[in-house]
Amino acid sequence: MKISYNQLKQYIDINIKPEELAEILTDIGLEVEGTEEYESIKGGMEGLVIGEVKTCEKHPNADKLSITTVDIGTKDILPIVCGAPNVAAGQKVVVATVGTILYDGDKKIPIKKGKIRGEVSLGMICAEDEIGIGTSHEGILVLPENIETGTSAKDYFKIEKDTIFEIGLTPNRADGASHIGVARDLVAWFKYQGKNIKLKKPDVSNFKIDNTDLQIPVEIKNNEACKRYAGITISDIKVAESPDWLKTRLKAIGLQPINNVVDITNYVLHETGQPLHAFDADKITGKTVIVKTLPEGTPFITLDEEGHKLHKDDLMICNTEEPMCIAGVFGGAKSGVTDNTENIFLESAYFNPVFVRKTSKRHTLQTDASFRFERGVDPNITIYALKRAAVLIKEIAGGNISSEIVDVYPEPVENFKITVSYSHIDRLIGKKIDHEDIDTILKALEIKITEKENDTIKLEVPPYRVDVTREADIIEEILRIYGYNNVESPHSVKSTLSYAPKPDENKLKNKISDFLSSQGFSEAMSNSLTKAKYYENSDAFKEDESVKILNALSIDLNVLRQDLLFGTLEAVIRNINHKNSDIKLYEFGNTYHYNNTNNNNSLNSYKEEARLAVVVSGNKNKINWNTPEQKSDFYYFKSQIAGILERLNFDTKQLKTQETANRIFAYGLKHSVNNKILVEYGSISNKILSVFDIEQEVFFANIHW
Repeated sequence: MKISYNQLKQYIDINIKPEELAEILTDIGLEVEGTEEYESIKGGMEGLVIGEVKTCEKHPNADKLSITTVDIGTKDILPIVCGAPNVAAGQKVVVATVGTILYDGDKKIPIKKGKIRGEVSLGMICAEDEIGIGTSHEGILVLPENIETGTSAKDYFKIEKDTIFEIGLTPNRADGASHIGVARDLVAWFKYQGKNIKLKKPDVSNFKIDNTDLQIPVEIKNNEACKRYAGITISDIKVAESPDWLKTRLKAIGLQPINNVVDITNYVLHETGQPLHAFDADKITGKTVIVKTLPEGTPFITLDEEGHKLHKDDLMICNTEEPMCIAGVFGGAKSGVTDNTENIFLESAYFNPVFVRKTSKRHTLQTDASFRFERGVDPNITIYALKRAAVLIKEIAGGNISSEIVDVYPEPVENFKITVSYSHIDRLIGKKIDHEDIDTILKALEIKITEKENDTIKLEVPPYRVDVTREADIIEEILRIYGYNNVESPHSVKSTLSYAPKPDENKLKNKISDFLSSQGFSEAMSNSLTKAKYYENSDAFKEDESVKILNALSIDLNVLRQDLLFGTLEAVIRNINHKNSDIKLYEFGNTYHYNNTNNNNSLNSYKEEARLAVVVSGNKNKINWNTPEQKSDFYYFKSQIAGILERLNFDTKQLKTQETANRIFAYGLKHSVNNKILVEYGSISNKILSVFDIEQEVFFANIHW
């Protein structure tokens, strides 16, 4: 999840460096996995200045070129050859000086001193597309005459620089899936540090209903799946491109701007954590919104023009005739906002996380909205988020709020009530903490103390903290803000240690792990549960040998793995997607097979075997100043396998070696002992790699442990 440093500062007054803030976030449980620097225009317009064209004459050796002299506010007047048809003396222009780097997408274009048709040119007068502020290339960008010569272009165009935090949000921390959620945690930490910092949520007091000309009622027919549904209509809007500030905010966190209405719903989602959806109100047949499930197999086309057959438990947002949206997951093609939309119905709801999760998995549709609904959003923020979006839409897209807020909330979600004791807190944390400090932390976390009696305190936790329902959860919250590093380790451990020798198998594993680690390998751990589709229509595996899971929670985890291959390939593509293409991994794990030909004993139909998987891709070693780039190849991989076998006391020269016929490999070898396969290894076939969109060669070994 991406969080913008600049946007965070809209909600809390802080003046600390991004690096320090990253450490604080990690300490309080919002682990910052990485940071990246963002510029609203690539390159930040470094080296670009506002200049004045002093003279402009025809080039003697080219009909379409002009020789200009340009004042950029220094003592030197620059000669610049320009090919734009609209260049003229007296203009204020953007000049790229010698040494400046311009960008065409990811391609770098350095500006160099040069000669063009025999005339010296010390820079370039730029068009708007060349500096990233537009798409026109019809001529140079001409600026207002009142701009001071020598002004930095980055100052004139107000280029924004930002630091983006990549937060590894754990599944239980739904409350942290927004900028305000992260800011709220930081406020709690700063308050405990004695700093009077408050959370500044955007003001929605200027929200007002203009008329009631477009009322759209709401009916909820499945209260288990939809606990709350709110909506409002806005009429006479103008769908257009979003303003620069909004586009910058979205681009900074990796979102592509679409139009002002959709962009506002995305912005408010990432601001508050509450997903929103905008329908074209003129396409709501019957002018009624109905929240319900539909019969099994009902066809539905989503916004991406993909067709789906609905499950009987898929919750849908419908009009009186047809479905319009998969609730909490994906909008429909027929009811979405387009450039011609004039009236919208804006939705803000609370959907049951279990329903959303199952629907999302069934249709393999994972969106920012489903990510949050699956974890559990705050049921009491729906109206605030609705008002926030409505105010922004009126401000940016115009229009009038043309209905009362419809809010169907039959059973309001109450605060969680939890009782804890100070002594239990001290015992679990392992340190006595002042009661006053504990109370301060709880209040900072918006956990209300309703009653105190001797050692016991009764608390009420707001519903947005879906993960805080027990005493142990409260203690974890206290420890997060108090600081794990502030709990000292005891000088002695009061426990009995067993000195029994480890089993030989563990010794062997440690021996192999030590060897592989010394060779630069990292140990991986993948889930024993995997996707059945990996084995479907495969010529390398038998689909009917998969051990299937009854009542599987997800189509991604519905069988036990037959091999360690797919788990390691998932790790490979995850590394590649995170810009690490030099990969060396190993994994110890079990594989599972089913053989339905054994009718005498059903238990004997199942087989579990231990395996060691080894995978290599990319370069052998990380590149540095004294190590040249060396691609991994089969012979390098073979030497690593030989090293493993040597430490298992096998001599490869005495093993039976053959080419492998295993179809997971494009080519490879197998070693056998006593007519039993010991190891198969080689280059993974392109057919299997294509399933994961892996384009580089991957070497894999399957060692029978």
